Amino acid sequence: MPLVLDTHMKKEIALAFALITLAISTRLLPHWPNFTALGAAALFSGSFYKKKSLAYLIPLVALFLSDLIINNVIYGAFYPSFQFLSEGFYFMYLGIILTVFIGQYAAISKGKPLNLALAAISSSLLFYFVTNFGAWLGNPMYTQNFYGLVNSYVAGLPFLINGSLASLIYAYGIFSAYWYFSKDSAFSMKSV
Repeated sequence: MPLVLDTHMKKEIALAFALITLAISTRLLPHWPNFTALGAAALFSGSFYKKKSLAYLIPLVALFLSDLIINNVIYGAFYPSFQFLSEGFYFMYLGIILTVFIGQYAAISKGKPLNLALAAISSSLLFYFVTNFGAWLGNPMYTQNFYGLVNSYVAGLPFLINGSLASLIYAYGIFSAYWYFSKDSAFSMKSV
């Protein structure tokens, strides 16, 4: 028996593929360091997908697939063999998981621009603290003491600025497009 998808399910799948494609393409195309749509896609997934497994799966799949390409095509010459995951990947994945969590509990879906800005900045800060802690912990360039930790956070400030700007810009773009196109339709992600 063939799988029959209703119109609502088709829209949900199309939106998931669009988010994954956007997040992957912004990581692969030339960009400022950390200026990608991945964080905004994670916020959107957390905010609009009621099914938690789908909310977490979308940005994690985007991160995994883009990492596969980055590690094995763009930086393939630096690895002795095929790389499924980067060293310290768990800090990046944790940062994305926490971003989805923020999207689930911030009142973004109500169409309030201030809530969206606060969620985007909060998730960027959280991602920065988690990933730079991982950079400090796993990089011999930093001394394994308080001063080394502070140095890793100072070195990451340009990435924080770019990541925060990207989260704000892409989040407003993604959420605005969704609110605009779903305003007159019965399509609501909270039923997913």
